[in-house]
Amino acid sequence: MKKLLVALCISVSAFSFAQDYSVPAVSPRQKVEQQFSMSKISIDYGRPGVKGRKIFGELVPYGQVWRAGANSSTKITFGQTVNFGGKNVPAGTYGLFIVPTEKEWKVILNKDFQQWGAYTYDPKQDVVDVTVPVNKLADKQEWFEITLNPTDENTGNLVIKWDMNQAEIPLKPAKLDTVIKISDKLKEIQKIESDSNKKG
Repeated sequence: MKKLLVALCISVSAFSFAQDYSVPAVSPRQKVEQQFSMSKISIDYGRPGVKGRKIFGELVPYGQVWRAGANSSTKITFGQTVNFGGKNVPAGTYGLFIVPTEKEWKVILNKDFQQWGAYTYDPKQDVVDVTVPVNKLADKQEWFEITLNPTDENTGNLVIKWDMNQAEIPLKPAKLDTVIKISDKLKEIQKIESDSNKKG
């Protein structure tokens, strides 16, 4: 009976250990979520490493659509209608793809955000595409990275970096003037509530 209990305890411990640990991913998945204007932007993507390889023009061929990351396609979700590099995009979730060249990248938002890689990529599902310049980094970016850098409370840049390359797509609300007016009114309401609480 004791041997059975000991074996059972070991099995439970091993199961608990297995739940807490896993084999490291070759291209770890990253989720980024950030407040943007009056809502949020979230990004879910795989992060491949350079690992001594030549990336753009070889591993990622020029002139061909690329998943903008690794494994399943990169997903980006906008909580409100945004102006993406000069073009309006309705709130929703999209697949993010890139067609790179040496000096500029075409960045694409596609309706299909549930595909693996870009193997079933269909240009007919594209919502918008914008072409942005590629800048050279001073230091190598080993792991592919997508970040959201605010420039003020209602605008910012989607920044994509890998190896020695960086591209930025400017973001702002589709109707910036309207959003600013709503934001100002909300701030007035918050001040009224705050003053009321202080008096109460």
